[in-house]
Amino acid sequence: MGYLWHKFLTFTALSCVAATTWAADISGRVSLVDSGKRPAQPSEVVVYFRPDQAVTPQPPTEALVMRTRNKRFEPSVLAVPAGATVRFPNTDPILHNVFSVSKSNAFDMGLYGKGEGKSWTFTNPGLVRVYCNVHQSMVGHVLVLDTPFFSRLDASGQFQLQDIPDGPGRLYVWHERARPLTRSLELPREGQAMELELVLNQRTVPKHKNKFGKSYKRRSRRGRY
Repeated sequence: MGYLWHKFLTFTALSCVAATTWAADISGRVSLVDSGKRPAQPSEVVVYFRPDQAVTPQPPTEALVMRTRNKRFEPSVLAVPAGATVRFPNTDPILHNVFSVSKSNAFDMGLYGKGEGKSWTFTNPGLVRVYCNVHQSMVGHVLVLDTPFFSRLDASGQFQLQDIPDGPGRLYVWHERARPLTRSLELPREGQAMELELVLNQRTVPKHKNKFGKSYKRRSRRGRY
């Protein structure tokens, strides 16, 4: 009995030691400084941490969703781990053509109507700008990450990243209209939650051509699309 109890205590102690190497958390608040006509929403901001010792993310088993609704992409920003599949359902009673010419993640869904939509698997990390070949004003952002430690801000601008391995790494705060804010950190990190400020001063919708590299055609209000 004593031997078994000793083995149990040893196993428990080793398990606790192993667990502590993945127990670091990062939390804080990001204030948005925005002079644009349409104030940015906190949910459009992605915070992620990339350890110096890389951790390969595991893609979800089910497809994530970015839908078209009222000639908009919802959500307008979607953060996914590399290898994740995203489905693009059309909830509008009109046609859309979802595409991207982003490097290493280019795709073209073709023209399709209301329904479950089509899917694409994002294998390469990077920012993917998603457009509609019918409506120039439509733009979505899929941020493909090579780390499993990421989150969007909540309504009050707060974030929390959990179960990060101890050691050095870099924190990133991203928004489509800002230069990424970065901070070097050494985990575990003690003390107050982080207070960060992100300045948004870029264009809301970058100028872009259609999927054929040509200018969009103007459509009359009576047009089909």
